[in-house]
Amino acid sequence: MVPIAAPLQPEQDSHADSSAWLGNEVKNLRKARAYSLQMLAQRCGKSIGYLSQLERGLAKPTIGAMQEIARALGVQISWFFPEGKPEDPSDDGIVVRAECRRRLSFASGIADYLLSPNLSGQLELLVCVLDPGSDSGEAYSHRGEEAGVVIRGTLELWVQGKHFVLNPGDSFSFLSSEPHRYCNPGLIPTEVVWAITPPTY
Repeated sequence: MVPIAAPLQPEQDSHADSSAWLGNEVKNLRKARAYSLQMLAQRCGKSIGYLSQLERGLAKPTIGAMQEIARALGVQISWFFPEGKPEDPSDDGIVVRAECRRRLSFASGIADYLLSPNLSGQLELLVCVLDPGSDSGEAYSHRGEEAGVVIRGTLELWVQGKHFVLNPGDSFSFLSSEPHRYCNPGLIPTEVVWAITPPTY
C-alpha cells in the first residue's frame, strides 16, 4: 500500500528547521500577548528552561505539551501548522494537493499533515503518521468530537482509561473532552486519517 502521507521536501523534513520555525512562532505569539517566559510558564505549567529551549528550537514538544502551550496562548494547536507550498489558484481553497500539505511534527516521532484547505469551517481533517514506538504523551483533552480510521500499521488508543488496539480498517469515534492518548506499538509506521469537529485541535 502506498503511504497516504506525501513525501516531504528536504527543508520541511529537517528536524532543526521545523523546531526553529515552531519555536519562533511560540516566541512571537508570546510577545504579542505581552507574556514573559515566566508568565507563560505559570499559565501552561512548564518550566522556564523548557520554554526557552523550545523557543530557541532546541526542544520539540509532545502533543500534550503543545496543547497546554497553545491553550495558555489562547490559540489552537492548528495555529502552529506552517504554511505549505503555494497553492494552485485553480484549486480555489477546495483541493489540497499532496505536495502542498502543511505539516506539524512533535517529539517522539509523530507528524500531523493537514488535509483540510483551511481551518475556517466546522471540520478539520488530517493524517497522523506515527513512527514505530512513538507516543502522544500524557492523556489530554479539548472540546469537540473526533473520529478516525487506521490506514496502515497498528494504533493503541486510550480513551477515558479504556484501552483499544486498532489495525488497518478499524475506526474509532469519541468526545474530545474525554482524556485520550495513543501510540504506535508496532515496527512499521502507523497512518491514521483523523477528523476533528470543530477544529479545536
